[in-house]
Amino acid sequence: MRDRLMLLSGWAFGPAALEPLAELLRERGPHLQVDIVFLPTLGDPDAWLDELDARLPADSWLAGWSLGGMLATQLAARRGDACNGLITLCSNPCFRSRDDWPAAMPAEVFEAFHAAFRLGPEETRKRFSLLASRGGFDARTLARQLEVSRLECPVAALDAGLQLLAALDGREALRRFVGPQLHLFAGNDALVPAAAAQALLDWLPDVEVDVIENASHALPLERAEDIATAMLAFMQRGEED
Repeated sequence: MRDRLMLLSGWAFGPAALEPLAELLRERGPHLQVDIVFLPTLGDPDAWLDELDARLPADSWLAGWSLGGMLATQLAARRGDACNGLITLCSNPCFRSRDDWPAAMPAEVFEAFHAAFRLGPEETRKRFSLLASRGGFDARTLARQLEVSRLECPVAALDAGLQLLAALDGREALRRFVGPQLHLFAGNDALVPAAAAQALLDWLPDVEVDVIENASHALPLERAEDIATAMLAFMQRGEED
């Protein structure tokens, strides 16, 4: 299904955050069926990838924002030739820093955020919307848009998502997947440092990587037109190869 794109949402956000991008992709690529995919609402993080693999059709393009991109990466590696290509948006191979991957959120900052979430989920989710919009051209408007798009789901599922953000390491999955890859980062991202783009290129020089300057972590919402243009051009190149 080379004409089908599965677009995985980010942690705590529903389809509204990705709908502007999806609409542009549909308008500019009328042959393309674009589906926004909710992340699992399971309390067991180990079951998330299996659930997505069972739910998403094979032979489609996989794309994802932030945690959605990390999961799309794992799924692309699992599916191999049954995945037409991989696109990630503001998605770090390792969201939390490691000794061999410092271009990420400092581990102590992530742990503090996770602890705050467990103490006050509602307040922490509001803070997350502010962080995701920080660095954008109109950060206040972006934060309000993100708040409207928040996904209502069990706290246990949100906590499982944070556990995945801490645990996932996509480097080997990216190396195993031999299909076309495009990874887009935001220059002013407060959650995924732009330095992750160069770190990824150093790790895997043969993939396409770009940094959208003057943009926040809410990249697919803030710069939907630029992202749609980049994605469609990349997919066309992939189909021609």
